Amino acid sequence: MIHVLIERYIARGMLSTYETNCVTALQQICGVSGYISGETFIDKHDENHRYVLCKWRKIEDWETWYRSRDRMELMNTITPILEHPEKITVLEN
Repeated sequence: MIHVLIERYIARGMLSTYETNCVTALQQICGVSGYISGETFIDKHDENHRYVLCKWRKIEDWETWYRSRDRMELMNTITPILEHPEKITVLEN
């Protein structure tokens, strides 16, 4: 099993758009092969600083999702509202 930590900085005034897009993402990802679970976190000192921590059965499952057309389409709606490119860290136990 692996964990994927995604760090994002949302542009000011775009939180509601981001949250709407995250609901869509959650609906899409729940059926993806190898996806186990996910949690989102908000920086206590900056609500525009967000983290997503998700569990995957194996690295290949994550990489398949990462390169998928569905994720690319989703990121086309999220990337324009980010202050910086998202940072992704893959972790293993």
